[in-house]
Amino acid sequence: MEYTQEMVKNLVKKVLAELDDASVSPKSEEGLVPVGISNRHVHLTREHVDILFGKGYELQVLKDLSQPGQYACKETLTIVGPSLRPIENVRVLGPERKASQVEISKTDSYVLKVKPPVRESGKIKGSSPITIIGPKGVVTLDEGCIIANRHIHMSLEDGARFGVKDGETVTVDAEGTRRTRFYDVQVRVSDAFRLEMHVDTDDANAVGLSNGSTVKIVKE
Repeated sequence: MEYTQEMVKNLVKKVLAELDDASVSPKSEEGLVPVGISNRHVHLTREHVDILFGKGYELQVLKDLSQPGQYACKETLTIVGPSLRPIENVRVLGPERKASQVEISKTDSYVLKVKPPVRESGKIKGSSPITIIGPKGVVTLDEGCIIANRHIHMSLEDGARFGVKDGETVTVDAEGTRRTRFYDVQVRVSDAFRLEMHVDTDDANAVGLSNGSTVKIVKE
C-alpha cells in the first residue's frame, strides 16, 4: 500500500493526539485519587524544638513525603494524656510550624483519655491539651491535639479537572477489602500540592486501604 502525503499527515495527527491523551493521568480522568495513610505524628515550632531536643537543635530529614516540601524526621517523641499511658515513638514531621500540633487517631484518644476534635490541620483553637516528652525537655500544649479530617490534596490543574475549589467537600467511594463511602471529604487545592487523599490509620484499617490504594470522587 502506497502512503500519500495526506495519509501520513493524518497518521501523525492521530499519534500526537494519542500521546496527549496518555500524558493525562488515567486515574485523574476516571476520578481516581491515590491514598496516603497518615499515622500519628507531631508538628513543632522552633521554640518547642529547642525545649524538646536542646537549644539550636536542627531536625534531621528521614524521608520526603508525598506533598512537596513536607518530610518525616528521624526524631520521635512520646505523647501523654490524662490516662498517663504514654504513646512512644511518635514521628516528628517537618518543616517547623507557627504552632505545635499533635495528630492522632480515635483509637489513640482512648489510650490517652483525650477528646480531640476532628479538624483541618492547623485549626487547633479549642482542641485538646496534650503533653509531649522529648530527650531534653517536656512541652505541655493547652490546645493542639486533633484528629485530622479526611481530605484530598490537589494541584490547581487537578482542581480544574475535577471541577472543585479549595475548601469544598466531596463524596468519595473507597473499594478496599470492605467497600465504603466517605462523605464531607475536604478538598485542598494549591499549586504546592500533589494529588492524594489522606486518611488516618483507623479509616484505612476499617476499609482495608493501604498506601497507593485509590479512591474515587463521585458526583451526587
